[in-house]
Amino acid sequence: MPVLDLLHISLADQCLYAFADGRLLLRFPVSTALNGAGERRGSGCTPRGLHRVRAKIGAGLPEAAVLRGRRWTGEVWSEALGRAFPERDWILTRILWLSGCEVGRNRLGPVDTFRRYIYLHGTPDTEPMGVALSHGCVRLRNADLLQLFPLVPVQCAVRIDEAPCPAWAALPLN
Repeated sequence: MPVLDLLHISLADQCLYAFADGRLLLRFPVSTALNGAGERRGSGCTPRGLHRVRAKIGAGLPEAAVLRGRRWTGEVWSEALGRAFPERDWILTRILWLSGCEVGRNRLGPVDTFRRYIYLHGTPDTEPMGVALSHGCVRLRNADLLQLFPLVPVQCAVRIDEAPCPAWAALPLN
């Protein structure tokens, strides 16, 4: 599988589309912010616009590894752990940490995506995909994130917008 050069996240479709050289290679359901689209710090919204993957965290960790403060806690998520800590916003398996590219929209000041700690990250498999429920990040199934992570280089472009999927993106993948 080639290295990806663009991830497109559609808030309307709650879907991530992964491209290499203009070809759609992967498609995964996601969960973006329950509060909708928005860039302001503290909003709990998913930021729109052009971003880059600034850092990749978690390579080599087990599937469902629990990350807090971008570090592995030594825990692996289970339903029992979820019941024991129902208030946690689970960040699992891997992190692709985003940085905004558009000054005043998603970079610097009160709209800075990187300083808002906006990630693409794994979530418990008990959480629904295709439904906006996150606190601003983009949640993926752990298995999907494990497939995606090694194909995404640091600095990979990530476009997040409200546009629905183009008709061609619903076609079978190559």
